[in-house]
Amino acid sequence: MSRVIETVDVICQHKSNGEVIPLRFRLMNEDGQYENYTIKGYRTITHPGPYTTPDGLYVSYSTFVFECIVVVLDYKRKVRLYFDTHNSKWRIAI
Repeated sequence: MSRVIETVDVICQHKSNGEVIPLRFRLMNEDGQYENYTIKGYRTITHPGPYTTPDGLYVSYSTFVFECIVVVLDYKRKVRLYFDTHNSKWRIAI
């Protein structure tokens, strides 16, 4: 199971058709400094109903799930961003 971080700052674009596009996010490291990451690519993960993700998070119809590609120290990494539309909260699984 991946490590889930409950507090993540995300910059995203909201389109007029309701689509959300994640652009950047930042996390606080062990030293208390923010690290910024630019999303190089993403795909929206859809599911026909409420379910538990491989990261151990229960998501419903109101949760957008994005699998994103970021570059960390010249390596591409996949992370999953979760956006709960009810409380406008972002979470990330690394």
